[in-house]
Amino acid sequence: MTDTPDAGTPPQQQLNVKFNTITQYIRDMSFENVLSRKPQGSAVQPDVQVQVGLDAKKREAEHQYEVKINLNITSKAKDGTDILFIMELEYVGVFHVEGVPEAQLHAFLLIECPRQLFPYLRRIVGDVTRDGGFPPLNLENIDFLQLYRQEITRRTQQASTETAQA
Repeated sequence: MTDTPDAGTPPQQQLNVKFNTITQYIRDMSFENVLSRKPQGSAVQPDVQVQVGLDAKKREAEHQYEVKINLNITSKAKDGTDILFIMELEYVGVFHVEGVPEAQLHAFLLIECPRQLFPYLRRIVGDVTRDGGFPPLNLENIDFLQLYRQEITRRTQQASTETAQA
């Protein structure tokens, strides 16, 4: 007795995904030490807010994509009265991605590519905040899968609202 697939069942295809980082770089960065312009008082407990934005686009070269992470970081005193620093960072990676099905490509670009960039982004944020006169900010891991799901949900709700209003 031999195991053979049913005639009606298509054979499972093994995906041959090729994925590598071509380059990564800071496209734009701003760090403003607001606290340095104010009289120094006692030590302040910071409250850090991090906003993350993602974008991906196809490049002219075949199988190349540009993925951008936008970080907006604001550190305020816990009492909410003073801004300590503001950091804006636009970090870009260029990737070669081949073999990912078209239906999964958008998710792949906005989940897997940022995961590859994140350790470098974390280091830049830590170095810049330290060099800016603060303790180095060590960003917590970002769940890019959750961010992607939230964005899809937001877009779906927005489309539903626009359809209902029309």
